[in-house]
Amino acid sequence: MGALRRIQTGSLLSAFGIGFTVPFLYVYVAQVRDLGAGTAGVVLGAFAMAALIVLPLTGRTIDRRGPLPVVVLASLVAALGALGLGFATTPFAAVATAAVLGAGTAVIQPALATMIVWCSAPERRTRSFAMQFFLQNLGLGIGGLLGGQIVDEHRAGSFTVLFSIEAAMFLVLAGIAATVRIPASAVLGESAPREEPGARGLRALLGHRAMVQLCVLGFVLFFACYGQFESGLSAYGVEAAGVTPSTLGIALAANTAVIVIAQFAVLRFVERRRRSRVIAAVGILWALAWAFAGYAGLGHGSQAMATAAFISTYALFGLGEAMLAPTVPPLVADLAPEGMVGQYNSAFALVKQLALAVGPAVGGPMGASLHAPYIGAFLLISLGITALAIRLGRRLAPVQDRPASLGSRIVAQGPVRTESAHA
Repeated sequence: MGALRRIQTGSLLSAFGIGFTVPFLYVYVAQVRDLGAGTAGVVLGAFAMAALIVLPLTGRTIDRRGPLPVVVLASLVAALGALGLGFATTPFAAVATAAVLGAGTAVIQPALATMIVWCSAPERRTRSFAMQFFLQNLGLGIGGLLGGQIVDEHRAGSFTVLFSIEAAMFLVLAGIAATVRIPASAVLGESAPREEPGARGLRALLGHRAMVQLCVLGFVLFFACYGQFESGLSAYGVEAAGVTPSTLGIALAANTAVIVIAQFAVLRFVERRRRSRVIAAVGILWALAWAFAGYAGLGHGSQAMATAAFISTYALFGLGEAMLAPTVPPLVADLAPEGMVGQYNSAFALVKQLALAVGPAVGGPMGASLHAPYIGAFLLISLGITALAIRLGRRLAPVQDRPASLGSRIVAQGPVRTESAHA
């Protein structure tokens, strides 16, 4: 099995383990362990805050030590957190182990993304990230489905089994990652990680306007989509559209199904087109999704029509996600200067985590009570994605925006040279 296939297999198995537990974390803490809704909220907050703490430290470690040992160590940490959470019976134990689990899983993602960059030829990178996204969603979906059949809220032991399986999956990921032999620098040519004199780290990243614009765009993307799935949009669906909890589950399943079914058909459409235009199209597609959501809750159709429109909202989001998967992660890699691929991946992962923290805090109350302003605001935000993407496209070099047209080579130029090309 080649290095890239090993990485993808490990990514699939870890996603499978996460899918086993994450959908049931709130119920587990609040009801099964009888620690209350307040403690459950703190546990979920600790899971997210741990990621925000460790991600700023992750990128430089990846670039200095390489992504492989980082993946192995982070997987072991995540396994320890998952196993500990399965046996946690006190508020302190639940919060502490959730923080350990959150820190481990947060570090794994940029490290895996860097390994994909290192182990895939530039002309195959778009497909490699699309495959990772496909496998992760497949793993999450299957894990959630099987986990739902195992859990019993009246038996704490059933949840211990779930968390133990998740820990085992992280251990498998660590074992697989440890066997990967990363190709020599010939894969990335001149952009193989190495020290470079001059500005490095956060200062260099903040001076790279194209990357800063991509981070702003990424924040809006995640804020308007993932940040609303299980908070504002679900609250809006229940309160305004009158959908049942089971319908919410069907909507999330429709989202995953669209990603799994459409990913590679979408890939053929995306990989020969300008990345900025693909992202701009996603903004329009998501504006349409919010329009469907608006009809579901604010229209005057039947309950069946409202339910269909609400499920279609999640399906359209899934189509947009399938378009972003082979577009945004390779662009982050192509923007990275020499020796900073890990730092760029970690910075973008931090932006995503911030959006996932802010999104529910803003969207949750709006979706539950301010129905028309909620839909109107996020419809406009989606159109803002289109505007931001078009603006970003003006700053990208041709090979960064449309790598297929120029031989699909990775661009390894620093921020000064990138900016001078678009002065």
